[in-house]
Amino acid sequence: MQTFDNADAIVRKIIEHCEGNIRLALPLGLGKANTIVNALTKAAVEDTSIHLEIFTALTLERPGDQAGNDLQKRFLDPAQDRLFGRYPALHYAELLHRGELPGNIEVSEFFLLAGKWKGVERVQQNYISANYTHAYDFLVARKPNVVAQLLARGDDCFSLSCNTDITADLVSDRANGKMDFLLAGEVNSELPFMSGEAAEIGSDQVDLLLENSQSDFELFSAVKQPIGDVEMAIGLHVSRLIEDGGTIQIGIGSIGDAVAHALLLRHNDPETWIRIIRECPFNKRETDGEKIRRDSGTSRITQHSDDLTVSGIRFEQGLYSVTEMLVDGLLQLYTGGILTREVDGAAVHAGFFVESRAFYKTLRDMPVEQRAKIVMKPVSFTNQIYGNEAEKRAARVKARFVNNAMMVTLSGSVVSDGTGDGQVVSGVGGQFNFVTQAFALKDARSIITVKASREGNSGPQSNIVWNYPHTTIPRHLKDVVITEYGIADLRGRSDSDTVSSLLDVTDSRFQNELLAKAQEQGKIGQDYRISDECCTNTTEKLKQWLRPYRVDGSLPRYPFGTDFSKIEQRLIPALSMLKSAQNSKLKLAGLGWSGLTGQVSESDRECLKRMGLDVPAGMREHALALLLKGALQASADNH
Repeated sequence: MQTFDNADAIVRKIIEHCEGNIRLALPLGLGKANTIVNALTKAAVEDTSIHLEIFTALTLERPGDQAGNDLQKRFLDPAQDRLFGRYPALHYAELLHRGELPGNIEVSEFFLLAGKWKGVERVQQNYISANYTHAYDFLVARKPNVVAQLLARGDDCFSLSCNTDITADLVSDRANGKMDFLLAGEVNSELPFMSGEAAEIGSDQVDLLLENSQSDFELFSAVKQPIGDVEMAIGLHVSRLIEDGGTIQIGIGSIGDAVAHALLLRHNDPETWIRIIRECPFNKRETDGEKIRRDSGTSRITQHSDDLTVSGIRFEQGLYSVTEMLVDGLLQLYTGGILTREVDGAAVHAGFFVESRAFYKTLRDMPVEQRAKIVMKPVSFTNQIYGNEAEKRAARVKARFVNNAMMVTLSGSVVSDGTGDGQVVSGVGGQFNFVTQAFALKDARSIITVKASREGNSGPQSNIVWNYPHTTIPRHLKDVVITEYGIADLRGRSDSDTVSSLLDVTDSRFQNELLAKAQEQGKIGQDYRISDECCTNTTEKLKQWLRPYRVDGSLPRYPFGTDFSKIEQRLIPALSMLKSAQNSKLKLAGLGWSGLTGQVSESDRECLKRMGLDVPAGMREHALALLLKGALQASADNH
């Protein structure tokens, strides 16, 4: 191992070793060695005889670096470092956004930061559609000659820490003579040292090491978003399907946090959890949710919501998690005493992580013996049952794999990664892996969560649609779909039953139109009618259900904390409301009128000051101030 305190010196070594033809593999997300990568990019920009090919996924960018409008910039710019960390921008990403990446540099990704690269032609053209478990083979086929990764330093070794996902298999194959590449490591003091056979590597396995306190950057921080009513309702519905003694996987974001909070509430305060479930006004029939639990063999929690009792609700046996992504929701379940079922000494097996600064600190500060039960593994272990199949089947009992989607069609196909016009929003990643696992394992279920509606360019739109030109999960792998309005069990259902189950959890503004389309196409009987109890799927009814538990603190908007200040927390729903209204002149006019005629509270004044609109200058700032005042008043009960 050669150690350097200068990235340029490492770059000279790499260029010399590769004779100017560099095929660079970078980990997904957090584990990229940014200092080394930026020095390599700079060298290739300055010397076009160098060919630099980068294969990676999930290039992280601070939101403010690409802020799209004035209000967004006003909100994000003063808080960039506090919220997202002083994370150095990747130079190749900046060049791609500006359309200035030279032809001797190529960047290919198999998963994109959601929504950030729509319309960027080179990124869309070089995107590689891949299941996470196939990405390794696609990478190997490119014969990478350099791998550059962040490392955590141990006493006498290093840890791959946040990214064992593909790197662990690369390092193993190199040790077995199947691969040949330079491993360039960059030590980062904020990375927690994750132990275990897959995560730990010896000094002799690192060829070039950058260790310099001046380039030791802050990690990217994924800031906690508020859990709105839609996300909280979805989390509560999911929490009904998780079995004690089972296995769980959830994703990042507010829905994942909502699922974790609902499970903690169920475990720690079962009386309140039962009361909330009993009072749910949506889809009360003993069909989808109860059928899932009854058929999977659970005891008391299989009963209809009106008959639920405290007995059998808590997680006495505990859960085990196998997940590609270690998210804060799972960490909260671990520290909260729910992830206690161990497999080979581990309560959690995970492939990578990228989260909030509080998450990183919790892992760093955790006692070694406690952290050792969170074991980082390659995705070839977490995302599939092939290899040691008997042991995986024995471990992954009563599995519930929970993943989010953009849309679901009435035939049961799922849209998660792209739009109908071919634009890639994110990627397939591991979603398909976990869906197929759910069908391969006994008593396992795939749970797809989707918000029932969204604000589109032309107003509200349903996320339950008749058909869509793009599919991520095909209809023959349909399983459980959950919206804020309930649970739809689709596995093994006929087309007619699939249509009716999804209509039951559709926003009522769109039910009749979708039903008419299904009847027109002969997919459901002409005499079919949606039941009265499922025809009141409205946001107002949702608020009425959850409001008492918002007020008493049972269902907080930030159950796991946030880096947003109190004023920023107040601003978020108002800014969200303005974003939703931006394509409706009528809605904007209504907010502006409210801002002009409404009474301004002290809290509103603090918000205006935070946005630099307390003393507006010029017509544009006066208009923005009025709109923001109106939105603050209209969203006050959402705070």
